[in-house]
Amino acid sequence: MYTEHFGLINKPFNLVPDPSFLYPSPNHKKALTLLEYGLLSHAGFTVVTGEIGSGKTTLIRSLLNKIDDNCVIGLINNTHESFGELMVWILDSLDIQTDATDNAGRYRDYINFVVEQYAQGKRVVIIVDEAQNLSVQALEELRLLSNVNIDSEIFLQIILTGQPELVDKLNQPELEQFAQRIGVEFHLDSLSYAETQKYIEHRMKVAGAKRKVFSNAACAVIFCYSEGTPRKINSICDIALVHAFADDKKTVRVQTILNMMKEKQSSRIIKFKPSENEDVKRVTNWLLEKHNIHLN
Repeated sequence: MYTEHFGLINKPFNLVPDPSFLYPSPNHKKALTLLEYGLLSHAGFTVVTGEIGSGKTTLIRSLLNKIDDNCVIGLINNTHESFGELMVWILDSLDIQTDATDNAGRYRDYINFVVEQYAQGKRVVIIVDEAQNLSVQALEELRLLSNVNIDSEIFLQIILTGQPELVDKLNQPELEQFAQRIGVEFHLDSLSYAETQKYIEHRMKVAGAKRKVFSNAACAVIFCYSEGTPRKINSICDIALVHAFADDKKTVRVQTILNMMKEKQSSRIIKFKPSENEDVKRVTNWLLEKHNIHLN
């Protein structure tokens, strides 16, 4: 709708993870580097956590574009118990055909597949997204699956990404042996104000923008409402572009954001409120004072 109005080739703020739009903030760059290091160093388990919408899935998509052909990838997204048993998910993710009707038979077919890949010079990498949904029992089952690794012979590597409660789960006494096998661990923080502005400008540039569309003050308000969470930034920026287009504005200014947020707060589905985080409030207020703008 608005792409031509702003001189864009693509929509810059889709909510679907797209590695081509990945903004390499210092935090995200380090997370991606550690994910790559985990693979190269043959770490048995790699764990990356972050809040909802922090960019974990986008990082995984970026990693998939970098993985060598000597790795066989199994990607698991549906981790809730209602979707079935873990062993079934794993076989399906690796496209392993089986006639087994019980876990013992499925486990046998899984082991045969992993050993066969290793004989061909390949490693099996299982990536579990939204791993915080896994039960303690399922996590322990993952650990047992990794027993296929013998001493320095790495047949299987497992990458887990999830929300911060995944760490709480892994710290439970029942999973002590699992925790001891984690070779790489990293927590993905939210973006700072400066990173939020660069993030917005980066995505606009990738989408084809030839000029600055979001004013500095608008970026400050977006930071305040999103707290630097990429998915929230995307949601706010996308609708802001629609509002600016509807008003025939070429630049998204602070008043557009404030008017839009008032409308959003009247919605019964999604509500964005100014951040209560003291650091976020302090930075935002300092930036907006120069423009004599008040959020309330």
